[in-house]
Amino acid sequence: MIDFDKAGGLLPAIAQDADTGQVLMMAWMNREAFEETLRTKRACYFSRSRGRLWRKGEESGHVQEVREVYLDCDADTILLKVKQQGGAACHEGYASCFFRRVDGDKLQVVGERVFDPKQVYRK
Repeated sequence: MIDFDKAGGLLPAIAQDADTGQVLMMAWMNREAFEETLRTKRACYFSRSRGRLWRKGEESGHVQEVREVYLDCDADTILLKVKQQGGAACHEGYASCFFRRVDGDKLQVVGERVFDPKQVYRK
């Protein structure tokens, strides 16, 4: 069904708001994360920095309830249509990780913060 071997075991996974169509984030999935996502209907990714599975919302409580799963034509990119809990997918407190727009040679913040990361991630 899906070709995890093609890209060395990790495939890009795009999370999209199931109701609005807004692209929320991109992360990586290995076979284990994909299977857990299908089984639990909650987004699970593979964190390259942590070297382990990352269950979205495990620290923040902002889980992604998976409504539908799609694969692209080459079966090497995953699209999750999700209901985002807590109003924000981004660890910087924005609804979408894509809150900066390239404007010439500058970046312009076009999103509004939904939460203060210092209050949510207390490490």
